[in-house]
Amino acid sequence: VQTDADDDRRRIGQANQHNLQPNAQQQPPTFNMFKRFDPSTDVSTSTQVKASVQRGIKSQISTSHPSLTDDVLDVLLPKKPPLVQYKIGPHLMLYCRHVEGVGDEPIFFQHRDGPILPSLKFVHRYPGVEFTRVTVDKGAIPYLLGGANVMCPGLTNPGGEMPSDVEEEPGLEKGDGVIIYAEGKEFPLAVGTMSMSSADVRKKNKGTGIEVAHFLGDGLWATDDIQ
Repeated sequence: VQTDADDDRRRIGQANQHNLQPNAQQQPPTFNMFKRFDPSTDVSTSTQVKASVQRGIKSQISTSHPSLTDDVLDVLLPKKPPLVQYKIGPHLMLYCRHVEGVGDEPIFFQHRDGPILPSLKFVHRYPGVEFTRVTVDKGAIPYLLGGANVMCPGLTNPGGEMPSDVEEEPGLEKGDGVIIYAEGKEFPLAVGTMSMSSADVRKKNKGTGIEVAHFLGDGLWATDDIQ
């Protein structure tokens, strides 16, 4: 994973202007919240999550990622020890699981009332777990690793992939949380939220398709635990 990531980061400085995302480097992402995250200064209050709240978190995750069975969720989020919730700023919650003798490991987060999203390290640790995913084309990789949002053509170009739309039912709705893979890469590079449905991405094929919340190399990726 690290080798792929290092190779990709080196491409950032060498990337030519991407014909489908020409202003990605000039337009900072509006949603990314972990680009400069530092747990020593950005984390405020922490509380132990009640059992009823943890069940609600599981339910939300199950809704966002239908392939995750109850048995899988019970392994990922066991009842004991309970999750620890950290508040980051006024609208962001970071959910951690306690590791004895180490600290609290970030595994999920939620911005306002948006979807509960997994940390990339958590996804990398369980490659067999089928989170809801999309794939961007190779041309989007340097921008994605810089924290830019995913533009629609990065999903519709050859190499890009989204769940199929069936008649009037889009494969992904606006506001759905997704794990973002890249063409030719084994492990995901980012996590984000659909800014329009997959049907609209295919139809409009312009503008922001996914708002990136967390990406490989940002502050959350660099955080192993919170003391």
